[in-house]
Amino acid sequence: MGHSEASFAAGRPQRLVDFEQRFAEERRHKRLWTFVHLVLFAIALAGSVAVSDFNLVGLMNGLPKAWNYIVGTLPKLSLETLGADLSDWYWGLRFWLRLLVETILMGFVGTVLGGLIALLLCFPASRNLVENTGIYFLARRSLEFLRTVPELVFALIFVFAFGLGPFAGVLAIAVHTAGSLGKLFAEVNENVDPRPIEGVRAAGGNWPMLMRLGVVPQALPNYASYLLLRFEINVRGASALGIVGAGGIGQELYVAIRQFEYTDISAIMLLLIATTSIIDITCETIRHRLIGQDMQAGH
Repeated sequence: MGHSEASFAAGRPQRLVDFEQRFAEERRHKRLWTFVHLVLFAIALAGSVAVSDFNLVGLMNGLPKAWNYIVGTLPKLSLETLGADLSDWYWGLRFWLRLLVETILMGFVGTVLGGLIALLLCFPASRNLVENTGIYFLARRSLEFLRTVPELVFALIFVFAFGLGPFAGVLAIAVHTAGSLGKLFAEVNENVDPRPIEGVRAAGGNWPMLMRLGVVPQALPNYASYLLLRFEINVRGASALGIVGAGGIGQELYVAIRQFEYTDISAIMLLLIATTSIIDITCETIRHRLIGQDMQAGH
């Protein structure tokens, strides 16, 4: 540092010098933790690759085989006989549509039941709404259990208990949905404005009234948004539960795969893709309207 620079530094306020020193220290601290996190990420990534036996060469060699399988499920269509070819491809369309409607209803009923259970459990699972830590701990652990056990495992249990059919699938979807939505609803509750809650409490409201009048009006649009999103997920999930005999079109898809009915596989999969896309677009439109109305109400 030159004489003029030293003179300039000496003329600066001490608080500015202290600020620059603290800023430099914080920057070094941040860089150190960034480096530590990158090292931990690299170790975790390397460990995951080793444990999962991930092989880039094997991936590149296997992708063409997967594509060949997909192409093998598609029928041969000709312009001259297009109508007959499509009719032969979708020979079971009426039966498949009935199973597809069953799958959608499984997802819908399971979502409604799971949403109701989640709504009951989300309030005691919100840290800002309960003072008893025991109740909070029990509600949180219950939600964790419900969403941690895979739907297929629940479906197997309910098929054993209630027999084959969509009822077991509905129960499996409802239980898993309760755990997932309960956590999301609880997080929404923890972000609400506390002033309406205090107002209801000051007016003499009890705990259920606090939830009904102070929390639910604020959180309801987010509840609905998450519920619609979960409905999309559950329709897709319901199509897989047929593998264990829990009803829906997934059961017919599993039979087609096991019997190597390749064209039936593609026909059913295209129906599922089209149905999921329609549901996704519809639910997205409803969510956007709910969010838009909520924003307008805020203004």
